[in-house]
Amino acid sequence: MSLLEVRGLEVRYGGIRAVKGIDLEIGAGEMVCLIGANGAGKSSTLRAISGLVPTAPGAVRFGGSDLAGAPAFRRARAGLVMVPEGRGVFAQLTVEENLAMGAYLRADREIASDRARVFGLFPQLRERRDQTAGTLSGGEQQMLAIGRALMSRPKLLALDEPSMGLAPIVAKKIFEVIRDINRAGVTVLLVEQNARAALALAARAYVMESGMITLSGEARALLADSRVREAYLGEAAA
Repeated sequence: MSLLEVRGLEVRYGGIRAVKGIDLEIGAGEMVCLIGANGAGKSSTLRAISGLVPTAPGAVRFGGSDLAGAPAFRRARAGLVMVPEGRGVFAQLTVEENLAMGAYLRADREIASDRARVFGLFPQLRERRDQTAGTLSGGEQQMLAIGRALMSRPKLLALDEPSMGLAPIVAKKIFEVIRDINRAGVTVLLVEQNARAALALAARAYVMESGMITLSGEARALLADSRVREAYLGEAAA
């Protein structure tokens, strides 16, 4: 059974249909990426799945439960957690306070060990634990946003453009951590404009154009697909 199942999902902004009745699914433990050009509807899809924008027709099921009408905080409590584009850290709070916000729904005794795990993934955050988030570099803020999401113990981690605006060496580190998170058992849905990196990481992929899914399949196969290589990897057709 799929952990996440989306059927006929639509998102509308006034009279504009940003997402036009798409289907996708993700099995527990998978990493799946969603690629496409700017304006294709990728971020709107993630926001709808996470409960941050209202949906028109369509169904979202997570862990076998229907999420129709469920607000974002209930979805997060169920384990569906999103790291938004632009990081969205609490700029006036310290690194450690931001991580604590990620665990605000929890009352167990393993919060400290999870914080230590985040610091193990991102040693820079340990060094800056008392520094306010607004003074961090862009890469460090992205690390903090992912770390904060991990503090909620997600079953599915949805990441919206995690490499955007980052230097290549920092983006590489972020992708390595995303891979490690998935290998540790967290299901990942990755929206990423760096199609080559996303397809190299993921097991399966969906290609989105103008609000619709136009291709899907194993990531390795799509990486070799001439249509994908021409449209998203900057390679001329043979």
